[in-house]
Amino acid sequence: MFRKALLLAAAIAAATIPAHAQEDKFPSKTVRIIEPFSAGALTDTLARMYAEELTKRFNQPVVVENKPGSGGIPATQAMLSQADGYTYQMVSSGHAVNPTLFSKLPYDTLRDTAGVALVASSPTVVVVNPASGIRTLSELIAAAKAKQGGLNYGSAGIGSSTHLVAEYLRDEAKIAMVHVPYKGVQEAVTEVLAGRIDVAFPPIALALPQMKAGRVVGIAQTGPQRSALISDIPTVQEQGLKGFDYSIWYALIAPSKAPRAALERMAREIREIREIRDISARPAVREKMQQQGLVQNLLTLDEFDRYIRSEVDKQGRLVKASGAKAD
Repeated sequence: MFRKALLLAAAIAAATIPAHAQEDKFPSKTVRIIEPFSAGALTDTLARMYAEELTKRFNQPVVVENKPGSGGIPATQAMLSQADGYTYQMVSSGHAVNPTLFSKLPYDTLRDTAGVALVASSPTVVVVNPASGIRTLSELIAAAKAKQGGLNYGSAGIGSSTHLVAEYLRDEAKIAMVHVPYKGVQEAVTEVLAGRIDVAFPPIALALPQMKAGRVVGIAQTGPQRSALISDIPTVQEQGLKGFDYSIWYALIAPSKAPRAALERMAREIREIREIRDISARPAVREKMQQQGLVQNLLTLDEFDRYIRSEVDKQGRLVKASGAKAD
């Protein structure tokens, strides 16, 4: 009886260990961040920036593994196969597009994955040919309404961010536009430059060289605030479409079944990196992020999960309106 009482007391004591004490045991081995694109992609760059800083803070290796292909689905499957709190994934906003774009995902995005931290976002910029005479969003809308069948726009392909942002604008502005998909958005910008299509929606960093050379004209940026890279160009919101906000976002996610203490520790460390030893404060990193037109953001855990749910709804509406399907 005495031995049973001791065992019961020990069990109760273990169950009441403070959360921070349990959390301190993490990590005790290598942490992995799975990257759904090839080395050199923006998500890859961000993953490696944070992996370097987290390695220093954890005194354990934090490594990045590239697993590209199929809209990030294989990478997400690889992450979900290890729900022990040591495997994460760096994703873009395509994570919120996939539930609608793919009719048969091998997992449930909202049920099986959990948001750890949203770290950055990048707006796109609306570009036209200088010869079009269009210099403002209202002039673009007027031109779309005046042209039979609407304007032609190019994107990086069906379901891409550069496709869905155009569909968002088409829906909000109540105009007709015809989608012309390319293999990459750079091709779409080249076609605008050549006058073969009317408009494209590239990320700021990609459009900037052509804009500086005067080969295309930026008339609006799609984020909620102006990017410092193109501070002279007003946002879509400023030009009359209130509430318009389309940015490509980048974030760290994990399996929803991973230990909560591990996710909380990871989220806390990322917050402290941002607030205490901000990786964007280092000149080389800051310059690289600015060149990419990145805006610093931070949402973590439950707050970020709510954001993901709203993005799945928002992106889903855009996908359905566009008729896009990947399978």
